[in-house]
Amino acid sequence: MTKTCMLSEELSKPIIVREVWAHNLEYEFHLIRDVLPEYGECSLVSIDTEFPGVIHTPKVDHRHLQPSDYYRCVLKPNVDDLKLIQLGLTLIDDCGQLPDFDTDNRYIWQFNFCDFNVERDPHNKDSIDLLRRQGIDFNRCVSQGVDSFRFAELMLKSGLMFKKSMTWVTFHGAYDFAYLVKILIRRNLPDTLKEFLNILEILFGRNIYDMKHMIRYSNALYGGLDRVASTLKVDRVVGKCHQSGSDSLLTWHTFDKLVQTHFSHREFEKYAGVVFGLEVPR
Repeated sequence: MTKTCMLSEELSKPIIVREVWAHNLEYEFHLIRDVLPEYGECSLVSIDTEFPGVIHTPKVDHRHLQPSDYYRCVLKPNVDDLKLIQLGLTLIDDCGQLPDFDTDNRYIWQFNFCDFNVERDPHNKDSIDLLRRQGIDFNRCVSQGVDSFRFAELMLKSGLMFKKSMTWVTFHGAYDFAYLVKILIRRNLPDTLKEFLNILEILFGRNIYDMKHMIRYSNALYGGLDRVASTLKVDRVVGKCHQSGSDSLLTWHTFDKLVQTHFSHREFEKYAGVVFGLEVPR
């Protein structure tokens, strides 16, 4: 996926999660805008989100639903009625390197949103309890977090969006992209899967890779992100699971190892543009 131009001294630099709150949101996007021109045509963004679980479930096993029905009966109602808590973003240049801004560290981002209030907003209690155990401070998110409207304004102008050359990577990414689309268009998700996929392509391009979809074509890999990473002998470098910054980095490292060990370049490209659960021929 990336050129073999990593330097050992750069790889030895510690990785720091840049926590983004309302007070430093503009500055962090300034850093992203400044570094993007230095990135080549093969630059990549790995993302992960944390949200308040699932509150709407179909009467039948969602694994048996057609993609359009899954979108209409599961994905859309949950994303429409719930609010994003965190977004993790890992930015990789075409040599496979994280930005260091000429410091002794390398960096990834974790955006903490203020929109969700556990005291008043709908949520799945088990999901919230899990996120609390993993260290998410819901009170601080409400008081100091990023407003999603301001995030959308800056994200749309960041240089990350509308780029055909940019590659986006997720693991089981339907909810990741759905929440981002909802925030960026500032309204509920469109009524049909076809409309959603059209907007997704406009915003993010066609170079979207969902590892959950890709591992369906590998007999040796199954399960969630941590299981797949463990099978591929990929370690979590910073943070812990269900923290979006940490998970976005693990997603990138796992994706890189997956491509290197399980797919040829020709095989790899045929999985572009397909999100797990929403597998519609494009």
